Amino acid sequence: MKHTLVARVQDEPGVLNRVSSLFRRRSFNIDSLTVGGSETKDFSRMTIVVDTARTPARLVEENLRKLIPIAEVRDVTDMPTVDRDLALIRVRCDASARAEVTQLAEIFRGKIVDVAVDSVIVEVTGDSGKVDGLVDLLRPRGILEMVRTGKVAMVRGTASVAAAS
Repeated sequence: MKHTLVARVQDEPGVLNRVSSLFRRRSFNIDSLTVGGSETKDFSRMTIVVDTARTPARLVEENLRKLIPIAEVRDVTDMPTVDRDLALIRVRCDASARAEVTQLAEIFRGKIVDVAVDSVIVEVTGDSGKVDGLVDLLRPRGILEMVRTGKVAMVRGTASVAAAS
C-alpha cells in the first residue's frame, strides 16, 4: 500500500537531507518525494509517497513530526485530493512517425515540446495512472530517456496542510 504525506517545511539548508536521513535510518521506503515552494514565505512543501507494506503510515508521520524543520505533516491518502505527476519522455521517432506520436500524446493531453531529427520529447501531466498509460504506449516505439517529477498533491476544497495542525 502506498500513502501520500504532505508536509510544510522550513526553507533552510539541510532540510531535505534531514528528511531523507530519517527515512534511511528507519528503513522507510520512499516511492517518490517532491519539494517546491509554497504560498508561505520561508516554507516549502513536500509531497512524500511512502510504501507502507512494512511500516505503518502513522509511524512515518509521527517520525516526520519530530524533525525540527517540519512545521506540519498530513496523511492525505484517504482524502479527496488533486494529484499530478509530470513526465518528459524522449521517444525514438523519425519524421514519418512524428504525426502518429503527436496524436498519441494528444489523447493523453500531452504535447511535443522538442523535435530532433530522430526523436521527440513528449510532456505529459496527470495522475500517475495516466502517465503510466502513455509510457506503456510509447515504450514499443523506443523510449530513449525519461524523467518524472513524482506525485504532488493538494487536498480538494478549502482544507490545507496548515489547517491540519
